Amino acid sequence: MEKNVGTVDRIVRIVVGLIIIVVGYLYQSWWGAIGIIPILTGSLGWCPAYIPFKINTNKS
Repeated sequence: MEKNVGTVDRIVRIVVGLIIIVVGYLYQSWWGAIGIIPILTGSLGWCPAYIPFKINTNKS
């Protein structure tokens, strides 16, 4: 599995994922669980949605 998510993209994904989880918790909604997806893709450095579009934000 080749990394296709760059450093800035990873940081943004993790921050947005945390915000989604916090907002979901504050509003007591299970929709906050969706924040797990950007956190996982950011921490793994790999996004399956990038593959069909041949997007690669990783410069290395």
